[in-house]
Amino acid sequence: MAETIMRAKVAEQGLSEVVKIDSAGIISYHQGESADARMRSFAFQRGYHIEGHSRPLVKEDYYNFDVIVGMDSSNVRDINKRRPDDAVAEIKLASQYLDSNEDVPDPYYGGAAGFTLVIDMLEKICDAIIKKELKNCS
Repeated sequence: MAETIMRAKVAEQGLSEVVKIDSAGIISYHQGESADARMRSFAFQRGYHIEGHSRPLVKEDYYNFDVIVGMDSSNVRDINKRRPDDAVAEIKLASQYLDSNEDVPDPYYGGAAGFTLVIDMLEKICDAIIKKELKNCS
């Protein structure tokens, strides 16, 4: 979902040609699968169409991206554990962009309210990433 929202917001700013966006998971359990049907439904209700398929984080990501954003502190710990010593990517907690250390919760256990909350948080986080990280892009 974060990738989809970020793509939409980057496109709104006319930055699609200069910003590379991708999404990856810590484990490959759902590799190749589409997003959860409930998340796709809630995203569609908000005007988003999730197109991507799950893939695991790979070593090359640490060199191909300037910033890797983890949704929760556990993700950030795992991302940092795998980070090669000479990697260029900065690792950040998503909610740091909101000046918080609150994890983006897993929506799959919170019912409809959980999906709505996560989409709301991700929209704010993506806006903040654009403002803080992409202010000099064009």
